[in-house]
Amino acid sequence: MPLFSSRRPEEEVVQEPVQDKRHSHSLFGSRHRTPSPPVTTRSSTTTSSRRSDASSPSRHRSVLQRTFGHGNNPDVDPSIVQARERVMQAETAERDADRALEAARIRVREARAEVKRLELEAAEEARLAKIKQYHAREVSKRGKQLGRHDL
Repeated sequence: MPLFSSRRPEEEVVQEPVQDKRHSHSLFGSRHRTPSPPVTTRSSTTTSSRRSDASSPSRHRSVLQRTFGHGNNPDVDPSIVQARERVMQAETAERDADRALEAARIRVREARAEVKRLELEAAEEARLAKIKQYHAREVSKRGKQLGRHDL
């Protein structure tokens, strides 16, 4: 039994007798009216009969069953079944490829962020090295002036 099936109960149409009210006067009515059609009401009853399934076999099957079946339908050619299986395998492969592509894009983004971080770190180290070099030059200049008391 499919998970998403719908059963339509059989409907019985019951006609109620129409009361002839030729003498009633309403605000919008007139004396010379044609009688209205009989009023019908519907009552539904659910039967446990599977008669509708026998008359229309595709009515209560799911979309996948109608599209791909279970492989036991003698009306479907084996080459069609094989082609459907190959299409389903190709769809699965495409989904896997999409996942792999997304994972690769994430890795590329992470690698680029790492390279950017390393470049910024190297630039900062170079800036600090220049400052250190400047201070070392200043100290070296002051050190060259020493030597009055040299032996």
